[in-house]
Amino acid sequence: MTALTLLAYISAALLLQLAAGIGLAVWRRRRDGVGVTPPPPPPSADLAWPGWREFRVVRREFEDPGHSQCSFYLEPLDGSPLPPFLPGQFLTFAVATGDGQGSPLVRCYSLSEPPNPKHYRITVKRALAPARQPELPAGEVSNHLHDVVQPGDVLQVKAPAGRFVLDPARDMPVVLLAGGIGITPLLCMLRWCLAEQPGRSVHLYYGVRSAQERAFGELLAELERTHPAFHLHVVCSSPASDDRDCRHVGYIDVPLLRQTLPAGRHQFYVCGPTPMMESLVPALADWGVPLSDIHFEAFGPASIHLGPAEGTDDQAAAGVHFEVAFRRSGRTLVWDGRDASLLDFAERHGISVDSGCRSGSCGSCETALIEGTVGYAHTPDHPIAAGRCLLCVGTPRSRLVLDA
Repeated sequence: MTALTLLAYISAALLLQLAAGIGLAVWRRRRDGVGVTPPPPPPSADLAWPGWREFRVVRREFEDPGHSQCSFYLEPLDGSPLPPFLPGQFLTFAVATGDGQGSPLVRCYSLSEPPNPKHYRITVKRALAPARQPELPAGEVSNHLHDVVQPGDVLQVKAPAGRFVLDPARDMPVVLLAGGIGITPLLCMLRWCLAEQPGRSVHLYYGVRSAQERAFGELLAELERTHPAFHLHVVCSSPASDDRDCRHVGYIDVPLLRQTLPAGRHQFYVCGPTPMMESLVPALADWGVPLSDIHFEAFGPASIHLGPAEGTDDQAAAGVHFEVAFRRSGRTLVWDGRDASLLDFAERHGISVDSGCRSGSCGSCETALIEGTVGYAHTPDHPIAAGRCLLCVGTPRSRLVLDA
């Protein structure tokens, strides 16, 4: 055997050993889930539009017997395809009310049906003055939509946004807990699940005062009849004597869930008015539901704490305090980390701040930051200009002076 032949054999052996090593490494990485290509981003990332886009109302219809909840079907004036969205997201609107001379009011409304390439649908409840505080104003935008906006009218709309969304990758059963108009994002989740994951068990608990206030009654009954994996529980706090649609009397609470849910782990999605959210969400955590399985969105201000506020670095436990001065309100307060955001902090102290989505998407709460640093647990969807901050998702990192 010549030296050249021996060298060729050695080189071949080394190459074979190297190939085997690479193959083994790849196999191990795939086995351990490392290096696996992540799923692509939702297609809405390619089609979503920046800023405002004009939509025409093409249809409207009431969804409840009392005509307090109205759906609006919206088509884009430019006729371009609409981006799909994640079940649970919302649209942001700029609505000129009254004589239209003042600045438009910004509001967010959940998408109440699964993605459709031709139109979007929102469902809006007429917001009346609170029964116990009749001196307070009714909801200006919701009443304008109900009383004034008709098919043919044009509205200014931002692209779908929001992080309160159904996790489509989890195969565990889903529990949807809706209070009043909180049904809208959960109905979208429900219908998406039944269409795309028909074998996935879904339990909907829908809390209303009586069947007169229940929206989508016929639709929900039909979905229950035609989908064995869907389980409907209508919970009424003040049912009429002949109210046959209410299956439980009282409120949605953990004792009811313990009695009616099968054993095992579930994913919980909760949306409703402030009192419901502030009692039910912490109760789920106290029951032992893992925090990763509790997802919630409040309609209106709500203080919900499942541990240290996101992004606060456990400031309350660490005894970190920052002075926060609201210049226009003439108030200087001390932040101690108990609140999830500066918006919650301001509202707890009676300082009025404009807000919409409460998730960093619409920009309604954007405020001039005169002094100090504001931090965010997640990068907000709404772009933040220099010298500005978003109160709904921001927390202080130093002493602050805000123009609010």
